[in-house]
Amino acid sequence: MISRNFKRFHLAALPALTMCCQLAFAQAPAVHGDSTLREYESAGGSPLGNVPMRQDINPQAPKMTEAEFDKAKRIFFERCAGCHGVLRKGATGKALTPDITLEKGLEYLKVFIKYGSPGGMPNWGTSGVLTDDEVDLMARYIQQTPPAPPEYGLKEMQASWKVIVPVDQRPKKKMNNLNLENLFSVTLRDAGEIALIDGDSKKIVSILNTGYAVHISRMSASGRYLFVIGRDAKINLIDLWMEKPDTVAEIKVGMEARSVESSKAKGYEDTYAIAGTYWPPQFVIMDGATLKPRKIVSTRGMTVSGQDYHPEPRVAAIVASHFKPEFFVNVKETGMVYSVDYRDLNNLKLKMIEAAPFLHDGGFESTHRYFMDAANASNKIAVIDTKEGELTKLVEVGKTPHPGRGANFVDPKFGPVWATGHLGDESISLIGTDPKRHADNAWKVVRTLKGQGGGSLFLKTHPKSKNLWVDTTLNPEPSVSQSIAVWDINNLEKGSELIPIGEWSGIKDGPKRVVQPEYNKAGDEVWFSVWNGKDQESAIVIVDDKTRKLKAVIRDPKLVTPTGKFNVYNTQHDVY
Repeated sequence: MISRNFKRFHLAALPALTMCCQLAFAQAPAVHGDSTLREYESAGGSPLGNVPMRQDINPQAPKMTEAEFDKAKRIFFERCAGCHGVLRKGATGKALTPDITLEKGLEYLKVFIKYGSPGGMPNWGTSGVLTDDEVDLMARYIQQTPPAPPEYGLKEMQASWKVIVPVDQRPKKKMNNLNLENLFSVTLRDAGEIALIDGDSKKIVSILNTGYAVHISRMSASGRYLFVIGRDAKINLIDLWMEKPDTVAEIKVGMEARSVESSKAKGYEDTYAIAGTYWPPQFVIMDGATLKPRKIVSTRGMTVSGQDYHPEPRVAAIVASHFKPEFFVNVKETGMVYSVDYRDLNNLKLKMIEAAPFLHDGGFESTHRYFMDAANASNKIAVIDTKEGELTKLVEVGKTPHPGRGANFVDPKFGPVWATGHLGDESISLIGTDPKRHADNAWKVVRTLKGQGGGSLFLKTHPKSKNLWVDTTLNPEPSVSQSIAVWDINNLEKGSELIPIGEWSGIKDGPKRVVQPEYNKAGDEVWFSVWNGKDQESAIVIVDDKTRKLKAVIRDPKLVTPTGKFNVYNTQHDVY
């Protein structure tokens, strides 16, 4: 159990502790499981909170004024929509539609919202996040007919689309002296910016305005163009060949989003980009050099388990096949993975691969053939064969896997493996990935490491490294969330060494949560974000991979809430 004082500390620091989660811990069990996942999914504040929506008051529901309705809608999208869904049909959390909530009644709902539940519902009232009046407001709101955000189609996308520098006016060759392959794109989450940092000199090259809470950066196949997408569904296309790299095109593809990718198949390098949205539930294919929207595809449909219709299956991770001109698109709530053949956009070919709900993140194993796809609420990794376009295996792993893109290395006993950490428990699962030379170990957990605890978001290694680094960013214990665990790949039985990254940053105040190890191109440095609040100092700590000793610290007032870091070469070539 987490102490009341500890809860208060974290709740007071909420702005500092939101990456994809709102740290409002509720009656959490010893392993974090469902509560951590709900916090992770729900938070940060959906960009839909301020979107105008029609008030449709159910006559059977408690009365609400228009002002109350608007306030409750904003709170719902800030706190609740990530788990319960935009339309309240349920996702990680249960459905909250009027046919259910009206039957429960006002008093029951108020108690549930105020005190939470051992299953993971945050105690919004007793934790101090919501006042008693706001608890009453939300209990009345969820008995109303859910207001639907407006759709967002081609007309809206075209209205937002800007080509700032036309293709024919861009450089014909690289115009700067930067070592682009060792450049880092660093998310400055709460500032709505990214920092481009020279991995050689450790100097900030530039700060670029982007969308709200950038989720990921992705590279074009050529390594020239950087695609950045914010949670508000704004995409920036950045030309790294310019004398000073800058945005050359932008577009808003929806109202809330997480994913973007670029075509990588031979003959289609840099030709297309694709982005998936949380709202509306759809994806769009664009021209790779201009972001001109070309084809929009809805993901509304049936779930893999009960064959039930879901009105808002959100698009999570997207990867580009190295074997065929295809994208593989995670459809979160339905548990489907779409293979999207982009050779002919007018006669688009989609193949629906059944996996498991709720699909979230993942990456390739070392040959880039198999997409290791985390269905985190199902505690499974779906192994998708991108060459054949089919599900190879569903692998049972620990509680709520969250690999980021995962980590590939050769286990001295079991051969090639891909690893994932977990939000819900302390385990790190190693899955065999070599069906040819190590067939007995393929597509099953061959080894389980014991980490620091639950709350892991990312882990990383490198083909030239002998280390495996695992963060525990969302763990409630400061000593755990401020450090990193590292294993010697050749001596995994020895256990991990703990490295005090937060302490090494030199920052005195704040949560100092350590997030996302990222290697430089050479594989001899590991970069970590030390993530504080928007009004607090943050830093990037760089560790020598061979010695595990501190190498450098980047401290600059412009580094506001740094989280994800993406090395150009490693991102371009799916090295992890």
